[in-house]
Amino acid sequence: MASRKPFVAGNWKLNGSLELLNEMANEINAVSGEDVDVALFVPALLVGECAKLGVKTGVQTVSEFEAGAYTGEIQASLAKDLGAEYALVGHSERRHIFGESDEVVADKFVMAQQQGLVPVLCVGETEQQREQNETESVISAQIDAVVRKLGVAGLKQSVIAYEPVWAIGTGKTASPEQAQQVHQFIRAKIASLDSEIAQRLLILYGGSVNEKNSSELFAQQDIDGGLIGGASLKTDAFISICESAKG
Repeated sequence: MASRKPFVAGNWKLNGSLELLNEMANEINAVSGEDVDVALFVPALLVGECAKLGVKTGVQTVSEFEAGAYTGEIQASLAKDLGAEYALVGHSERRHIFGESDEVVADKFVMAQQQGLVPVLCVGETEQQREQNETESVISAQIDAVVRKLGVAGLKQSVIAYEPVWAIGTGKTASPEQAQQVHQFIRAKIASLDSEIAQRLLILYGGSVNEKNSSELFAQQDIDGGLIGGASLKTDAFISICESAKG
């Protein structure tokens, strides 16, 4: 892993509760440390509470707008004030349900970074795109949208999460070999622009990761941890996944 510290992020999506957060906080704090960083992407209303409990936290999206008449949007600067350290941008559910384009996702990436958050850029292909051998071109376009705005240097303070859309919440998981192949492609693509940034960049795998398959996935050379959905709502399963990232 070339001295990259593993990172496990739990994405609660539109789930969870204050009670669950209180129940999990101590166990997460106990496992997060020198060997692995652990963060929770809780619903935005819980971000402040999560930070107060000492758990690294992030928001699941941010507005591309800094401030203004944008009712219901999540302001990156306020998320930072409340203790968020990270922001997911471009999660497949944001792209496919809410219609966020590569361009909008790149704008959100820029805003998150400007306000002091570490953007976690989610990339990935649909099942149809995989069947048509478009995986690499789709992911390239998603990354290129950010590089066009900030240059490759913009990826320095960021994380990339590869999530094959066909494996999110479906119970299907890319095999460790399939996942590693795409992670290797992402790292090589970035290395063609800047080898040092590529070497240090954390690339997470997301897509039906659970306590049974996490060790094998995390053992792959270019997989630096995971973006965990459903299993992050179950204390024992999530802690087990975090432990497996320690290697």
